[in-house]
Amino acid sequence: MTETAEFSIGMLSRETGCKVPTIRYYEQIGLLPEPARNSGNQRRYTEQHRLKLRFIRHARQLGFDLDAIRELLQLADRPDENCLQADQIAQRQLVSIGRKIQQLQALQLELSRMLSDCNHGEAGHCRVLETLADHSLCQGEHGES
Repeated sequence: MTETAEFSIGMLSRETGCKVPTIRYYEQIGLLPEPARNSGNQRRYTEQHRLKLRFIRHARQLGFDLDAIRELLQLADRPDENCLQADQIAQRQLVSIGRKIQQLQALQLELSRMLSDCNHGEAGHCRVLETLADHSLCQGEHGES
């Protein structure tokens, strides 16, 4: 597609794998620039919209929140500037993912322990149910920090 190519929101959705309501939401919050409209008042998107939406979608897949994506998009619009800020945003995301992995590992350990302690008998003597009812029976801290 060339820079002057225009296409509908449905085509943009198919091209990017992003649902129409999500595209509209990204426009509403200012992540995606509002497109021009044709004489029938239909949105007409350009290649720049498609590229920006692919950027947003990929950033979301990597777990970046919308504020971080907004910052990254602003940096992407200034290609001659130093990328230190982008690196810092990515580093924050990496640290956040590391914390989430630790939390998930703690959950996995506690659930495994609960299951191994259960005799798989009657519900009235089920270690899983007992532990869920009484957090003090858990061996480790596994709540969100």
